[in-house]
Amino acid sequence: MTDLFENPAGLCGFEFVEFAGPDPEKVAEVFRLLGFTKVARHRSKQVDLYRQGGINFILNREKKSLADYFAQEHGPSACGLGFRVRNAQQAYKYVLDKGAQPLEIPTGPMELRLPAIKGIGGAPVYLIDRFEEGSSIYDIDFEFLDGVDPHPEGCGFYEIDHLTHNVYRGRMAYWADYYTRLFNFREIRYFDIKGEYTGLTSKAMTAPDGKIRIPLNEEASSGTGQIEEFLMQFNGEGIQHIALRCNDLPACVDRLRERGVPLMTAPPETYYEMLEERLPGHGEPVHELQARGILLDGTTGGGTPKLLLQIFSNTLLGPVFFEFIERKQDDGFGEGNFKALFESIERDQIQRGVIKGDN
Repeated sequence: MTDLFENPAGLCGFEFVEFAGPDPEKVAEVFRLLGFTKVARHRSKQVDLYRQGGINFILNREKKSLADYFAQEHGPSACGLGFRVRNAQQAYKYVLDKGAQPLEIPTGPMELRLPAIKGIGGAPVYLIDRFEEGSSIYDIDFEFLDGVDPHPEGCGFYEIDHLTHNVYRGRMAYWADYYTRLFNFREIRYFDIKGEYTGLTSKAMTAPDGKIRIPLNEEASSGTGQIEEFLMQFNGEGIQHIALRCNDLPACVDRLRERGVPLMTAPPETYYEMLEERLPGHGEPVHELQARGILLDGTTGGGTPKLLLQIFSNTLLGPVFFEFIERKQDDGFGEGNFKALFESIERDQIQRGVIKGDN
């Protein structure tokens, strides 16, 4: 993909998400539940590589490591990010010149030193330029397991679509500036979602390459809404959810259900009754979406529909959950679904006589 705008740090996608937890085996069990397979182990540390398609999840079990301290503070969580860059040393120098805080990650003998800076909640952001097959950081620092497919299909997810940060009220501007100043991210979506009692504002940021998307959420109300609850449970700002992308979401959802992945409660029937009204001519098999609880968003005016299919897991790692997504030319985040879900629940209440609608 060509750069959407100037890309001074040379970003070119997510490389990995690093995880840790007080009980690493419980994190590993979540990975297996989602269709990931352990394909390699680090040569000198208690660190494992799990894969599904082109997605790399790293489980850091190393005691007294930065990941271990992060897990002690926040519980089971995503404790680090790897960004692909064209030249790691040039990118590192650039972001330091722009005010990034360097992080020193201890390394063992004959181990790559990966440049890293402080990110959300103190989690490191690694800058990785060795990601080609055969010469990647995994080929150098890890040993692949015998008889294991190095790129298992799993449930059919092939890349990280986006990951969302929850931040303290009033801090969304700080983190938007962080990604803009260091990496030249741009805001591509902003939405303000109001429920009856609580609400949230979200600023969706995207990198110059269009491959790294990071929505930022903050509480919009003075009460304890969903963002505030996350911050209290997580003990600080951090990654709320990771979205995994596929090409056939209904089939992937079937595989997740076969594995026992707990998915969000299906929306009321009225949500699906309203789809044609909200997205006229969308062309999707509504009964198949409804049977699985899949949400549909996008636009249908002016030619070929641009659609987004999505569904969410329940929380699986403390307050952290996963999103499963299929894009059909839509580059949004399903913001239309928030409003549609609210309206569908309200319509359901009218039909049941709980509230009175217009005559």
